[in-house]
Amino acid sequence: MSNEVQSATETVPGVLQNENIQMALKFLKENGTLVALLVLVIFFSFADEAFFTPRNLTNLARQTTIVGIIAVGMTLVILINGIDLSVGSIVGLSAITVTLLMQAGVNIWLAVLLTILLTGVVIGLWNGFWVAHYNIPPFIITLGMMTIARGLALTLSKGGSVPVTNPTFSKIGGNFIPPGISSVIIIAALALFFFALFRGIQQKKKYEIEVKKQEIISSSVIAVLGLGLALYVFTAYRGIPYPVAIFVVIAFIGIFVLENTKFGRRVYAMGGNEEAARLSGINIYRMKLIIYAVITALSALSGILLASRLNGASPNLGTMFELDAISAVIIGGTSFAGGIGTISGTVIGAFIIGILNNGMSLLGVPTFYQLMIKGFIIIAAVWFDVLSKKKKA
Repeated sequence: MSNEVQSATETVPGVLQNENIQMALKFLKENGTLVALLVLVIFFSFADEAFFTPRNLTNLARQTTIVGIIAVGMTLVILINGIDLSVGSIVGLSAITVTLLMQAGVNIWLAVLLTILLTGVVIGLWNGFWVAHYNIPPFIITLGMMTIARGLALTLSKGGSVPVTNPTFSKIGGNFIPPGISSVIIIAALALFFFALFRGIQQKKKYEIEVKKQEIISSSVIAVLGLGLALYVFTAYRGIPYPVAIFVVIAFIGIFVLENTKFGRRVYAMGGNEEAARLSGINIYRMKLIIYAVITALSALSGILLASRLNGASPNLGTMFELDAISAVIIGGTSFAGGIGTISGTVIGAFIIGILNNGMSLLGVPTFYQLMIKGFIIIAAVWFDVLSKKKKA
């Protein structure tokens, strides 16, 4: 009898240890991108003391914004099992177009609007038309548009740079929201997060949906740490850069649309099974037109912000941005097969790419090595996605 009691007491710690290991593995699986983000921040902070300074982190946020805006649109495209390789070239074309329009005497805001419509929406509708109407693989259509848009940028600029002559335009990408107002905005954002979290809990209880305490705690900790870091960075330097504020607004709109509207549910349905979505009454043709128009419009906006920040445009702007945008989406947990993914995950993925670019540049890592590393990251992320699907099957 004593032996049985002894063996039972010996197995209890083992069982608890196994449970702890399983919980840790589950946490890593569900929050792998956040863990990777934290690891990178710690690594580069120790590797170069200039990394974790308000000035560098502000510049990092500004750099991440350009690709991050594109990545929001790329999330929608990949969710419906598509791809858009033209986004980098559209950045260059839109930057050239908006600067040339202003040089021709067009009003700044009219120039911005025309650029988004002509180099963004129109090109997106063109891509979407061939994909939706003729069922041509998006890889082929957008690859062709990538070369066409880059050629147009080179033609319009005559192969050279185009300077920005309007000082007001330069403020869009270069100005900051004052630190005092920035701190109020960040604190208000934190209060809004907890209000939304509380409302979500109440709704789940109302419809008798399980409330997972671990998810609530982890999301609360992430929100407090993230917004706390933002408060430190932006108030200690010059405030929130305008492009960062624009990126945050776009990301929040994207998150809301995907999670709380019929459009978002249709996107996930198309990615899960397009034929079933079609049979359920979803207008696949119209959805694809809208989604491809959205990503190119966001790419055009990124080009405008980049031209504003650089005080000029070059036909080579945006080169390889499609790689960074796709990397951000895949690292953020969106499946290449479609139907699975979130914009919040993409935002984290965009910051991982941004930290890698910024950190490796500070350490003097050659550009070709940076491209190789990002390429391996994409392969690893896709491999993990495929592996996860095999385990579920």
